[in-house]
Amino acid sequence: MGRNNNNAHQQTHVRRHRNAGGATAKSPKATKSSPTMTDYLSLHSRLAQVGQEHLLKFWPELSDDERTELVRDIEELNLDEIKQYFDRATLSMNENGIKLDDRLQPLPEGKLISIARAPEQKLRSYQEEGLLQISRGHVAVLLMAGGQGTRLGFDHPKGMYDVGLQSRKTLFRIQAERILKLEELAQKANGQRGHITWYIMTSEHTVQPTYDYFVVNNFFGLKAENVLLFEQGSLPCFEYDGRIILDEKHRVARAPDGNGGIYRAMKRQGILDDMQKRGVLYLHAHSVDNILIKVADPVFIGYCVQEKAECAAKVVEKAAPNEAVGVVAIVDGKYQVVEYSEISAKTAEMRNSDGRLTFSAGNICNHFFSSSFLQKIGSTFEQELKLHVAKKKIPFVDNAGKRLTPDKPNGIKIEKFVFDVFEFAQKFVAMEVPREEEFSALKNSDVAGKDCPSTARSDLHRLHKKYIESAGGIVHGDICEISPFVTYAGENLASQVEGKSFTSPVYLRDTRDPLHGHL
Repeated sequence: MGRNNNNAHQQTHVRRHRNAGGATAKSPKATKSSPTMTDYLSLHSRLAQVGQEHLLKFWPELSDDERTELVRDIEELNLDEIKQYFDRATLSMNENGIKLDDRLQPLPEGKLISIARAPEQKLRSYQEEGLLQISRGHVAVLLMAGGQGTRLGFDHPKGMYDVGLQSRKTLFRIQAERILKLEELAQKANGQRGHITWYIMTSEHTVQPTYDYFVVNNFFGLKAENVLLFEQGSLPCFEYDGRIILDEKHRVARAPDGNGGIYRAMKRQGILDDMQKRGVLYLHAHSVDNILIKVADPVFIGYCVQEKAECAAKVVEKAAPNEAVGVVAIVDGKYQVVEYSEISAKTAEMRNSDGRLTFSAGNICNHFFSSSFLQKIGSTFEQELKLHVAKKKIPFVDNAGKRLTPDKPNGIKIEKFVFDVFEFAQKFVAMEVPREEEFSALKNSDVAGKDCPSTARSDLHRLHKKYIESAGGIVHGDICEISPFVTYAGENLASQVEGKSFTSPVYLRDTRDPLHGHL
């Protein structure tokens, strides 16, 4: 089934925001006849009511196909929401830079567990719970993979990036294999094979290459019906006076609506319905660019299930008071991520009696949601999500119809952030995990020297070397990779490595792995 690249197959596994039924977007010609003068007058009237009639100013110059495209763009705008969006965005922009020190509290001890300091017995109990839920088919993963690898010098979806490991595995393959291994571990523990459904949020530009990549690679061994791609939405770009910008004479300027757009996209494209149909109760959500991600981590899942949490976050301890990372905290009695720019240096430097930073829970875009909580967000709270605004240089069409790229910011782009639902949770918890074991971001090219391919490789090599040494082996040198098929997180390695000595480069592989590296 994996190589069947026909249209029916793609309709099943790709959800498009321009066609919520799940099929590939059709051409304008195939879906609607050319707009008439009646269509124009009706649209102009509706746009005039919200001060956006300028979107039609080049109508006389457009071809029938261009008019169809423009109508489609405008129809996708929720005109009733447009003014509300801009007003809320303006309010948010005016609040930028306001310090929150006086309204801020750290996470209470009862809401935060630390992997490094928790009793082993408790962690084992969480893991057993998580594996049980996986074996019952109650767990799914939401992968936020809408971005391209532009900053890496890679003009493709970031998940397709080859980090330079001995195995030549990409981020998508590594994470797929971790899911397969986890399904096997859950089956071994509980005698029942449950499948982890993989929901992958793409963007308009990455959905097709991502789908094609999965098909060519036979979905990396996963069952194709358990991998669903859906498309991130977008929001119009505005001038400072609230008028929507035209990108071309017949196209509205749009920008992705941020990772917080997942909630609307999941509802509109049937993902929430699909979860309900499959009996998925818990969702692990994370971004694609963390090479150390413990996909569907059973310890995290089990902890959240036993705590009856609606929503949770994995965090890492801040490396320093001035580290440019948001922290999970309480503001005005509600949980939220507070950006480093919203806290004064004095507050950031506060320490507890044990010497640890008071506000230390660094956000790493690694979250848990119950399905019932996501349903509540989709039906009610999504419309209340905070809007984040950035002033940007946005290409536009001038009055003569010429497309220009400004040399200074001329408008705003609006985004929603995935963590802004925390405040709506009745029961929120957090888990502090060791950074060196669970977080290494891949964002920049090697020139940056940070969050780049070389640091990602080094962090994975260091962790896998630690796995071998903890299991009784010795590794000479630093280059060390273990296939996810061999171990998910260091478990069951003793039979292969105890009492043995390995010399770098080390690559422990399974029979299912391509023949790269050596045992």
